[in-house]
Amino acid sequence: MDDPAAPGSGNPPANGYGNGNGNGGGKGKPAAPKGRETFRSQRRESEGSVDCPTLEFEYGDTDGHAAELSELYSYTEHPEFTTNRRCFEEDFKTQVQGKEWLELEEDAQKAYVMGLLDRLEVVSRERRLKVARAVLYLAQGTFGECDSEVDVLHWSRYNCFLLYQMGTFSAFLELLHMEIDNSQACSSALRKPAISIADSTELRVLLSVMYLMVENIRLERETDSYGWRTARETFRTELSFSMHNEEPFALLLFSMVTKFCSGLAPHFPIKKVLLLLWKVVMFTLGGFEQLQALKVQKREELGLPPLAEDSIQVVKSMRAASPPSYTLDLGESQLAPPPSKLRGRRGSRRQLLTKQDSLDIYNERDLFKTEEPATEEEEESAGDGERTLDGELDLLEQDPLVPPPPSQAPLSAERVAFPKGLPWTPKVRQKDIEHFLEMSRNKFIGFTLGQDTDTLVGLPRPIHESVKTLKQHKYISIADVQIKNEEELEKCPMSLGEEVVPETPCEILYQGMLYSLPQYMIALLKILLAAAPTSKAKTDSINILADVLPEEMPITVLQSMKLGIDVNRHKEIIVKSISALLLLLLKHFKLNHIYQEAGDNNQFCWRNLFSCINLLRLLNKLTKWKHSRTMMLVVFKSAPILKRALKVKQAMLQLYVLKLLKIQTKYLGRQWRKSNMKTMSAIYQKVRHRMNDDWAYGNDIDARPWDFQAEECTLRANIEAFNSRRYDRPQDSEFSPVDNCLQSVLGQRLDLPEDFHYSYELWLEREVFSQPICWEELLQNH
Repeated sequence: MDDPAAPGSGNPPANGYGNGNGNGGGKGKPAAPKGRETFRSQRRESEGSVDCPTLEFEYGDTDGHAAELSELYSYTEHPEFTTNRRCFEEDFKTQVQGKEWLELEEDAQKAYVMGLLDRLEVVSRERRLKVARAVLYLAQGTFGECDSEVDVLHWSRYNCFLLYQMGTFSAFLELLHMEIDNSQACSSALRKPAISIADSTELRVLLSVMYLMVENIRLERETDSYGWRTARETFRTELSFSMHNEEPFALLLFSMVTKFCSGLAPHFPIKKVLLLLWKVVMFTLGGFEQLQALKVQKREELGLPPLAEDSIQVVKSMRAASPPSYTLDLGESQLAPPPSKLRGRRGSRRQLLTKQDSLDIYNERDLFKTEEPATEEEEESAGDGERTLDGELDLLEQDPLVPPPPSQAPLSAERVAFPKGLPWTPKVRQKDIEHFLEMSRNKFIGFTLGQDTDTLVGLPRPIHESVKTLKQHKYISIADVQIKNEEELEKCPMSLGEEVVPETPCEILYQGMLYSLPQYMIALLKILLAAAPTSKAKTDSINILADVLPEEMPITVLQSMKLGIDVNRHKEIIVKSISALLLLLLKHFKLNHIYQEAGDNNQFCWRNLFSCINLLRLLNKLTKWKHSRTMMLVVFKSAPILKRALKVKQAMLQLYVLKLLKIQTKYLGRQWRKSNMKTMSAIYQKVRHRMNDDWAYGNDIDARPWDFQAEECTLRANIEAFNSRRYDRPQDSEFSPVDNCLQSVLGQRLDLPEDFHYSYELWLEREVFSQPICWEELLQNH
């Protein structure tokens, strides 16, 4: 089930014409003029992948089922498949005579699994490991008895449901607790100069069984039986809530991550821990489809209008854009041929259009304007040499799905009818309407009415129409309602009463993570940085390769190459799991409350593209409506990096790149906007627009630099106040209700000691009558 080396890390082969000498490079073809050939080759180099096909990548929760299972293992673990099979067959022959696993009836299979679990409770660590390997072989699909990969996947899923129904997950959870607390293994790993895959053998076997069970049971199929569907829901509940006074399973895995990053357990197989953690969070909280359903349900509960669209579904129908031509942006005059080479008005027009070559299917043409057809004089003025250049440019610029016009067709042929309209429904915030009315009132009547958006007296009729249009597209998010409710709870804690918080899996996970949340995030970011492709080996960095390095280092070139591929693949899978995990947690916590935290011919790696999109979505979530964080993107010069990312012809990745560029344009200056009109046009066509959003001009009143630090401090204070109000409130809070009624207090029955009435008079004399009362001091103290 192990997947081959992914080719996505390399660049596609170059497809440039010519051999560098201006001779075209092809046999039997006439030589092109040197100037035009150089221009064409430089243009192709500058555009990179403009003639590459769109990547057939479909963004979703996960890759294919087989790919997700194969990424659990490294190439270094390949010999262990044979070891697992041998352990199972040796044990199976002692219990069942003359039959194989697939030939047994279900009752016999259950009886054998029950015996395996009994033999798992032995004292000997070596014997326990052999039994655990036998269980792992079952979870892997008893591949020794199967004829195809389809059969292996089928029996892996069948065996995982059977193992769960017999209580295997609970048994392995106990063993996992034992291995985590195994101080001897931790101290042994700390003493070693180099940690290898042998140091994590027991943990890898346990985590592999648990991952296979979670991944196979999590997968839903229409053909699943009622018993399997029931088992899936029971398993989800067990993982979501605290069972038997234990913490949710995800918190145990988070503790393993922090323990690994702290250096106390360097032998932990961190890739398997992260993959299991990601799949557990996805299983218990839900993936992107469940998130969308929860958002729809929550908006309905809050009385908000339904969502206009599902963002992921809208992006799926988008077409990828061709990348901008960087060299033409920077120096058009240096690459363009002399004016004498381009004759006539049409040549000049073509030269101008070249600078605005297609960023998408619409070629950046005005969707609401009909271009005038070329006149006969313009057509006749174009020479044969120019037509050749134009034709080649057209082939480069045209969309790959739109067939080229026949060569004998006249140039005045009917143009292609492009669809009109933008893909997104515009949105308007309440703040935008208030700002618009404030400006209008200051201009026309000389005073403002604060947050009043209904009174339009004294304003011209066009302003009335504008306000009406803005209100028609007003969008109130769940976060807006939550922030407003939180402000009211902070202002009136006693009159509004105690907040009722539903005990959802997301809420329980957040409560469990709250006090260690910074440590969890820091640990994940440390691992993410250590796995980044550009990271350099440092003495103080954590070692994330403990579960991929063999005991004996390679001695041949072939072994070294295989290990190098394995290490890169190992890092890619870690980045994939962390990016997906962070995105899921951020989206689920934000929805829970705003203040909580392809085809075989495509030369790309699914997990790498998936990771890139996840990281871009995380960056968008963190910077949205937060100008201080947007300025960090500007300060660290992210615009050139993001612009280069547009080379990847995948619609969803390009959308989130363009979103990040859009929020920066007001800070990048007029010259940058002028030099990047193709990118600006792509933003206009691809990204959702907010009415009254002057992102292209830089006139935003919220863009004042002196407010950035205050904004971040205010946000932090709001989050801390929310956590303190909901989770840190002590029982004897100053806001606890107090009975101030004298009659009620004196009328309460108190349990007094049996001998109290004997010593009552003595107590009264000593504590009350004999004690002088200084009324002045009493008043001063209170």
